[in-house]
Amino acid sequence: MTDRPPGILTVEHLRQLVAAGEVDTVVNAFCDMQGRLLGKRFRADFFVEHGQEHGSHFCTYLLATDMEMSTPAGFPGIGWESGYGDWLARPDWSSLRLVPWLEKTALVLSDIVDEAAQAPVSVSPRAILRRQVARADALGLRVQMAAELEYYLLQDSYEQAHVGNYVNLKPSGWYNEDYHLFQSAKTEALHRQLRNQMTLAGIPVDCSKGEAAPGQHEMNLRHTDALEAADRHVLFKHGAKVIAHQHDQAITFMAKPDHTWTGSSSHIHVSLWDRTGEQSLFAASAGSDEAMSRTMRRFLGGLVAYTRDLALFVAPNVNSYKRYAAGSWAPVNLVWGRDNRTCGFRVVGTGSSLRIESRFPGADANPYLAYAAVIAAGLAGIEQELEPPAEYRGDAYAATGVARMPRALYEAIAAWEQSALVRAAFGDDVAAHYLNAARVEQASFDQAVTTWERERYLERG
Repeated sequence: MTDRPPGILTVEHLRQLVAAGEVDTVVNAFCDMQGRLLGKRFRADFFVEHGQEHGSHFCTYLLATDMEMSTPAGFPGIGWESGYGDWLARPDWSSLRLVPWLEKTALVLSDIVDEAAQAPVSVSPRAILRRQVARADALGLRVQMAAELEYYLLQDSYEQAHVGNYVNLKPSGWYNEDYHLFQSAKTEALHRQLRNQMTLAGIPVDCSKGEAAPGQHEMNLRHTDALEAADRHVLFKHGAKVIAHQHDQAITFMAKPDHTWTGSSSHIHVSLWDRTGEQSLFAASAGSDEAMSRTMRRFLGGLVAYTRDLALFVAPNVNSYKRYAAGSWAPVNLVWGRDNRTCGFRVVGTGSSLRIESRFPGADANPYLAYAAVIAAGLAGIEQELEPPAEYRGDAYAATGVARMPRALYEAIAAWEQSALVRAAFGDDVAAHYLNAARVEQASFDQAVTTWERERYLERG
């Protein structure tokens, strides 16, 4: 236990804690397509005796649904005609940890298995990321990643926001608090709890800060191997909401909660290493005149070439695309630069800390899918020997003659549908499954009447 991060448990240690009465609940959790944690809460004594090898069943519709948990048609092999049977959430015991924001509770993340076939369910987000990590490993590459998570802390509770129809929401601050120590001190009781309890849950936090809008904050998670980084990311988002609720407040990871507010991002940092994790494969060799290795250049070339194709994994919702706006701190164009925050890809660090920051993912991104998209695009660049375009210098919002991210979900749907890389990297089943999910989301939005429309047309139209 001494070499494990705080909060990370072995099964034997869990047994000891259960026997001592220090843990009475085990949450068996998995991630759905929308990036939420779903699952069951078990009496701990039952789970350690009966759930250790097997896991727990859940209805297949949970990976073929929308934000409202409805049962839309169009998901291949998953619908009323299939009878909506069960899949198995099989624990990955390396993810077992205490969650200090819930009393006497441990949590384990699960992989989704088709029990009859004894095979992973290919469309599950964690399986999608696992396959990209395996692709990298086959090339002798170890992927390390980290996230900078932005979010708004609201004075409203989730219940108050709901009763108020999610209008006139009150951010916790009232002026831009980017790096402000005094303004952010007003919410330090909550943010101190976030930093410390996340770290105690095996989700090490480097730092937090006020962000570029009233009530907006950022939390930086420590870099680690890609799958572990995504596990930490999804657990952070879940735990942060629970902790905010305990404070009678709300945290939202919506990409653009209001058209007058700065969008919230989830910048993803990525670097490649040898299999031991000791040698950076991004840093140029000693004595080289190059600023980055050939591997890094080609990985970057893949990101520039293919991120648009994979936008559904980076920006999954209608609202995601409201964040992409010139002069907004969110990128627009598929260009790269060194320490240039106007570019979609920002190269930062030196030597072994050299890395690429993708600034395209919003806070609403499903981490497993967004991380998988970054890896898939980068590996395609390596395999196809793609060189990136010349570094963009200056204001990248003003760039002309370059590719840009889709302006709306329907553009992202078209890019995904037409992309050969999507099918080559993820398989036909994943390509079709997530295309249908995006179409369902777009259709739901197209049928809705918004407050903006009533304000604009009810009297004057």
